[in-house]
Amino acid sequence: MPPGPSGPGSGSRRRGPRTIVALGVAGAVLASTGVAAAGGGVVDRPVAAPAPNTAGVADDPETPGGPDTDAAAGTAADEVAARVVAALARDLDTGFEALYEAYRGAVFSTALRLCGRWAEAEDLSAEAFLRAYRALCGYGPDRIAELRPRAWLLTILTNVWRNGLRSAARRPPPGPPIEDAPDLPDPGEGVEDAAARHETGRELAGLLAELPHAQRAAVVLRHVTDLPVAEISAVLGVPEGTVKSHISRGLARLRRLRAGHDPG
Repeated sequence: MPPGPSGPGSGSRRRGPRTIVALGVAGAVLASTGVAAAGGGVVDRPVAAPAPNTAGVADDPETPGGPDTDAAAGTAADEVAARVVAALARDLDTGFEALYEAYRGAVFSTALRLCGRWAEAEDLSAEAFLRAYRALCGYGPDRIAELRPRAWLLTILTNVWRNGLRSAARRPPPGPPIEDAPDLPDPGEGVEDAAARHETGRELAGLLAELPHAQRAAVVLRHVTDLPVAEISAVLGVPEGTVKSHISRGLARLRRLRAGHDPG
């Protein structure tokens, strides 16, 4: 159950960051699968979203949904970011709760597609938010005012994921892959649609796992998380041209993999 609102007259005790993250693990899973969770918050694209359209995707990796779609999404994202930054400026703890509610779905969805494992995605998401809180404790008003929260959180998440890759040999075997993870239903979804969605999620997980890490991150951030190329550049710390190259090469390889013609 995700945390509810707190503040004067709410009757809720103020929660620390670990409590917010711990209570919100189930909520993050619900949010990222498109199921509305108690307590509200922004519900992001489902985890089992359709795979990138490798058969007819736009040649320009910057505009998979078209300029009008991107403009509308950008405006909504800017409004959410402004509310989160304003909340952080007023009070760190309540602001962090707003940050978590707004972006938990996007963070979990991205983590799940990056690592392909349900339990590992939960751990990556929790670690990213805890690191974010520690960083915010050292931020002054000016730095908070300049914060781009979504890109900032995904930068932290991507760094946590990369660090995990480097130490993978020293870690215990991971949990079950995404295809064996619980599949939460959409209340309005028919049996056939649910089966198709689950199968698409399994296929996407397998295809993404075949991509080099840089290409996988770029494709996930662009075509699953819907970040514009400029934000992906900031998240990955590489030039925009490199981002576009990673996306184009990643999509090309996904096409070959789906057709069964990838040489490896």
